[in-house]
Amino acid sequence: MHCPFCRHEDSKVTDSRTSDDGSSIRRRRQCPECGKRFSTIETASLMVTKRSGVVEPFSRDKIVSGVRKACQGRPVTDGDLAKLAQTVEETLRQSGSANIEAHEIGLAILEPLRQLDQVAYMRFASVYQAWDSLQDFEKAIDELRDQ
Repeated sequence: MHCPFCRHEDSKVTDSRTSDDGSSIRRRRQCPECGKRFSTIETASLMVTKRSGVVEPFSRDKIVSGVRKACQGRPVTDGDLAKLAQTVEETLRQSGSANIEAHEIGLAILEPLRQLDQVAYMRFASVYQAWDSLQDFEKAIDELRDQ
């Protein structure tokens, strides 16, 4: 870790604390060269493998923008969407894998979205699961009614 003040290539960790949700570690550091202190926040990176094979960093913003389309005209706030994206990310991180298939993200979105708004869920699921007949919609509606 380079010192942000003098660019010395080493630093000493003086304190480490885990965040409340356990997703990051805050480390207090001191530079042995200039003696100044600074903090770092460390998080495990989560990578997404798309169908094409391209690998890119996980983005909550992509989840929000994708789900926002399904929620158009529905009583869903930006705060609701942010909370949904956080829930999805936490679910994916619990798998313990640093590399997630894009398909797994879609599956992780379905349940929190169903709990948030059933109409938005139907919209999202119909595109995500490529429904092509009325029977697909009827089956999903019957499952919602049973729950």
